Amino acid sequence: MCLLLMALNTHSTYPLILLANRDEYYDRPTASARFWDEAPSVLAGKDLRAGGTWLGITRTGRIAAVTNYRDPASIKQGLPSRGRLVSDFLLGQRGPEEYIDILDREAGKYNGFNLIIGDKRLLYWYSNRGHGVQSLGPGIYGLSNHLLDTPWPKVARGKEALANLISEQGAPPLEDFFDILADRTIADDLFLPHTGVELEWERILSPIFIVSPTYGTRSSTVMLIDADNQVTFVEKTFNADLDHPTTAQHEFRIKSLYTIGPRVYAPRH
Repeated sequence: MCLLLMALNTHSTYPLILLANRDEYYDRPTASARFWDEAPSVLAGKDLRAGGTWLGITRTGRIAAVTNYRDPASIKQGLPSRGRLVSDFLLGQRGPEEYIDILDREAGKYNGFNLIIGDKRLLYWYSNRGHGVQSLGPGIYGLSNHLLDTPWPKVARGKEALANLISEQGAPPLEDFFDILADRTIADDLFLPHTGVELEWERILSPIFIVSPTYGTRSSTVMLIDADNQVTFVEKTFNADLDHPTTAQHEFRIKSLYTIGPRVYAPRH
């Protein structure tokens, strides 16, 4: 996952709005979002090479998503897949605070990541490149391949577009959310981050929706949860043929929400 946009408790119809683009090499085998045969409560895509997933929700309302932290100089080979951080939370029973507390003790075993976990009432952000844990109150958030709300051009554009869309009356059409995720605007060089990749790659990676001959946005997802716990989860999956995505839509009502409470604490070092 390379871009997450979230609106929490800021819209009258949807207490939680989550938009996501997953960027990956086109030749990496992937299963589109569905309820897993081995875990029928889990709705998520699946990385068929390393296992795990990048974004998912369960029938009981557990939510998790991950983005990589872009720092090529620090990448180590042979470390566990960061996608397992999402699937382990979705498949488990621990609350988000306990899960992060345990993860913090072994976070150094992973390459850089950002993790969002919780449910529609309260989400938490944790990164093994950040400082502590943050519970997310009402507001609009953006997360790409740096820390939460780092003002990269794609993050700033996405947050502004989402804020403008939900400021209008009523529930926006699904396609209006997907229009935000389809933005291919390349940032001016002056505003590009310096993450350790070549300038040409910084340009390629700067849009909300990425296109290149070998690498790009593989899926766009809109997840909406309304006040009655009704979930609408729509995913468009892309391969090299960007003009013919595959669309999967799932709707269900969350059965129950486990109890979580806000607590912010510093990680162990």
